[in-house]
Amino acid sequence: MSPHVPAPRRFRHRLLTLLGGVLLAGSATAQAPATATLTAQRTAFRQAWASATQQGGNGWRALATNLRDYPLYPYLPAAALEHDIRQADLPTVQAYLKQYPELIPAQDLRRNFLEELARRKDWQGFRTLYQPGINLTLTCDALQAKLADGTALNFQQDLAALWQHASLPNACDPVLQAAHDQGLLTDARLWARIDRAFDADKGGTVAALAGWLPDDQRQTALKLAQALRDPAAAATAAAQWPDTVRLRQAAATALQRLARRAPDTANTDWQTLQHHFHFSSAQRNAIRHAVVLFRATDFEPDSLSQLIALPAAAQSDATREWRVRVALAQQDWRAVLAGIEAMPAEQQNDDEWRYFRARALTELGHADTAQPLFQSLAGQATYFGFLAADRIGAPYAICPLQPTIDPQREPALLAMPGLQRAFELYAVDLPRRARREWSRALAGADAATRALAADLANRRGWYDRAVFTFSHGDMLHYYDLRFPLARQDGLVAQADEAGIDPAWAYGILRAESAWMTDAHSGADARGLMQLLPGTAASVAQRNGLAWGGGDTLYDPAVNIALGTRHLAELATRFGDAPWLASAAYNAGSAKVKQWLDARSSLPPDVFVATIPYKETREYVARVMAFSVIYDWRLHGKVLPMSARMPAFVDPAAGQAQPAARPTAHAARKAVDCPASETPAPATSAPAGATSARQEQP
Repeated sequence: MSPHVPAPRRFRHRLLTLLGGVLLAGSATAQAPATATLTAQRTAFRQAWASATQQGGNGWRALATNLRDYPLYPYLPAAALEHDIRQADLPTVQAYLKQYPELIPAQDLRRNFLEELARRKDWQGFRTLYQPGINLTLTCDALQAKLADGTALNFQQDLAALWQHASLPNACDPVLQAAHDQGLLTDARLWARIDRAFDADKGGTVAALAGWLPDDQRQTALKLAQALRDPAAAATAAAQWPDTVRLRQAAATALQRLARRAPDTANTDWQTLQHHFHFSSAQRNAIRHAVVLFRATDFEPDSLSQLIALPAAAQSDATREWRVRVALAQQDWRAVLAGIEAMPAEQQNDDEWRYFRARALTELGHADTAQPLFQSLAGQATYFGFLAADRIGAPYAICPLQPTIDPQREPALLAMPGLQRAFELYAVDLPRRARREWSRALAGADAATRALAADLANRRGWYDRAVFTFSHGDMLHYYDLRFPLARQDGLVAQADEAGIDPAWAYGILRAESAWMTDAHSGADARGLMQLLPGTAASVAQRNGLAWGGGDTLYDPAVNIALGTRHLAELATRFGDAPWLASAAYNAGSAKVKQWLDARSSLPPDVFVATIPYKETREYVARVMAFSVIYDWRLHGKVLPMSARMPAFVDPAAGQAQPAARPTAHAARKAVDCPASETPAPATSAPAGATSARQEQP
């Protein structure tokens, strides 16, 4: 099969088949002027957008004289009003909302101007513009408007719904204070919300509400808050607490939370507190569960025996899983089998445990019994499927499908104004706004419509739409769409220059961002390969590459150049073992070195299974599997997983040469699609169908 290469990025902004709601049809000569017009409109929009968002006012209008029929024109006046929100007046905002009542910019403008009116305490204007149900902040602002009129609050009418939330925005503070002053916050109501906030792990809410309780009750509430916010201090102080229902709950919670951070300390405190409090059976089991589980994740020497001895009522899927992981770390294959057999049937059927059952049987001399298990797994294009195929020398089972696309439906789909705006927003490099329009335009659409839209997006270089759309069922076999190559972003060339396997770099990129060029994590990682600005700056300096600041990481070319160099550095640090470098990319080099210091002698597949962080375990498996699929897309054959997961050799030790980095000429194994594994023609799944491991946008 010859690999399919998506259209180059430089053609990403080609003509949409629809402009301003009019379908462009006819000869190529008729389309050429329209293409030029659209290109000119996009250029003008970018200029007007920059003016509107950066300067506000009306200067943008001179740049938008030819944009009245352009789908994104309504974004411009809204952007200027947003920029000038502190000076905006109600009639101007109302005029915009009247002209574009259903558009997303109108929705945003209404919300933001309502917040501005609340800041001004212009309650009359606020009431004129307010619509219920926008968000909790505005709900509480509306109650402030009511209070400003001198109207008393009614708990059931005004506060009962808010009271169900474990935490509320700051705008609600004046309302809650007024409710307290009016005597509406009885002790029973306060405790109902404290209990709800405690269960939701909202220690700040518990502490805030404690201030309205009588002195004797306040101290109990503050101890509950301490159990959430400082469990170590709470567990120590609990030895002096009275044995009441709520303080037992606080002590039990503190011990469970402390076990996550310091299981040995929690275990020591537990030995004291179990005699001080009359904990319920459920509380005792929960505490023992937490202490034993998190001691296991630290691989304490007695972890396996403690996990085995844990009462059935204190066990969970997590403790049963870690019983096997600890046994794997000890390479006690009989204990591995016993641990898997102690799992419920559903858990045993997880691919990971089917694989390690076969591994254990093989190690114990029962290869014939293991063979069918490996064969069953080898029929899947997954991490454990590829590992199993290598174990029995089978080809990899990759069975591609293509979606059934009806081109006759394209004009109707492209006639949807919301989808027009989505495609244009992406074309002018406003992907976050494009995704919002996309989601609204396709809300409630059937699977066939979503598939067609994703295919259209993919043809325009908007790759992440297909990644997220084709994320379950038989659609997982749409490999061309789910694993775009996008050579035009320079990844292959940059990976070659950095000295790493391009398929691995593609696997990292796909796992990190799913091809969202503007991806931005809570830790400030940015762009396709999710680099932190500080890391990127250091990599640039060490490699003599230009560095223009954190925002340049949203440029695919910059991001890929730095990301591939960062991967190369990690590969060198970890003996050219991409599986270990992938773990370091996710969890950090320090953590991986810590794990290697403890368990570097383990076989790579076993080592991955003993990584304490679930996220990192699954990340490594995902990257390795994605690398195989990308290798197939690049070469038609694949570097075996066993070659991607060599045993670790510390480059600093000088004992042996690290694993060789694969080249395009490296020995690769065949890919097959066994008849028994060939997927049936893809069928439409419900639009909202999901699975436990479904990728989400």
